Amino acid sequence: MNTELFIARRLFSSKDSDQKLSRRIVRLAVAGISLGMVVMILSVAIVTGFQREVESKVNGFAAHLQLVNYDSNMSYQTESIKKQQPFLDELKAMPFVDHVQQYATKPGMIKTEEDIQGVVLKGVAADFDWRFFESNKVAGQRIELDSLRTNQVWISEQLSNLLKLKLGDSFRMYFLNQNEKVPRIRQFDVGGVYRTGLEEFDRMFVLIDIRHIQRLNSWEEDQISGYEIYIRNMDEVDQAEYAVRNLVLANMNDDDSLLRVVNVKRKFPYIFDWLNLLDMNVWIILVLMVLVAGFNMVSGLLVIILERTQMIGVLKSLGAANVNVRKVFLYFSAFLIGEGLLWGNILGIVLGLLQHYFKIIHLDPTSYYVDTVPVNISVLHIVLLNVGALVITLFMLIGPSYFVSRISPEKTVRFE
Repeated sequence: MNTELFIARRLFSSKDSDQKLSRRIVRLAVAGISLGMVVMILSVAIVTGFQREVESKVNGFAAHLQLVNYDSNMSYQTESIKKQQPFLDELKAMPFVDHVQQYATKPGMIKTEEDIQGVVLKGVAADFDWRFFESNKVAGQRIELDSLRTNQVWISEQLSNLLKLKLGDSFRMYFLNQNEKVPRIRQFDVGGVYRTGLEEFDRMFVLIDIRHIQRLNSWEEDQISGYEIYIRNMDEVDQAEYAVRNLVLANMNDDDSLLRVVNVKRKFPYIFDWLNLLDMNVWIILVLMVLVAGFNMVSGLLVIILERTQMIGVLKSLGAANVNVRKVFLYFSAFLIGEGLLWGNILGIVLGLLQHYFKIIHLDPTSYYVDTVPVNISVLHIVLLNVGALVITLFMLIGPSYFVSRISPEKTVRFE
């Protein structure tokens, strides 16, 4: 039988019926730990949720990796590559690859009777994955990419409001190719409206049948801007980039166009660098919360030791060593920390789920790229937070627990 654990349990179970001072201190310590755990759970859930939400939106527009002509610059007026590539089947079979699709881009200008706006046409084909845009659809239906070229396009709600265009309206676009003095004019119909909240991209991209871009660029049917490669796990993007680059180089012939792989994190570094900076904020919050909880427990433990000097004297007079008495109070502290963590977990998870399902707190999408606070409740994160808080807080209590060695039984035990 573990005598120290037994005494600690008895002490914990009777904590509400003993001295008033220690009772208040215990309640404050438990409340501090609970509050700290709530803040830590919500901080990690909100930051990871925000990072995942923004990453998914950027990847929805630009994919994790793009395979393009080596001569193409960072603009949306691209050099073409051949649609048929010898490594495509092997690329699609890679374990980390979720989807591969062809695309083409071309800048242009939308002109209505009252307004004018520069945009980028993104040409899509039958292999286009509509899941992202379907999940952010406001109105309309998918573009039918069958044997006939369609004039249906998808625009963002932001462009719709800016240009006063609604579903079914027609508008003209103007394009200017290199070495051409007269712009080309095309008329399109609004077949769908989407809203992602990523204002910078919503204001820019218009989805269109890829065959329009091929015709505007005077390309053949087997010429495209490149391929978009979606990866199953964002954490594997860098490894995937290396593997795809090696695959492309291994299948490159002398007469083929030189290709390069573009990583979305390097294409939009300002977004991903900003998201990475949020990790530092989370670590600062976690450290502060653990320190506050630890200092609450240290002060609580010292008060409890001072009010339990008679019990300490009795234990020592019965032959208990200092290390055994210290274990009693460390076990007791672990029970208090566990109670605080339990209530903190319950409250933190409930608040997170309420925000996740009911979207209570809203944000300005022009500043934060999302219109509500996103929450990502992860079991792994919660387990790590609880284990880390428990271990670090108990470690902080080891030093104060040595205070029991200063208490001598002959000065504390009183006989009536």
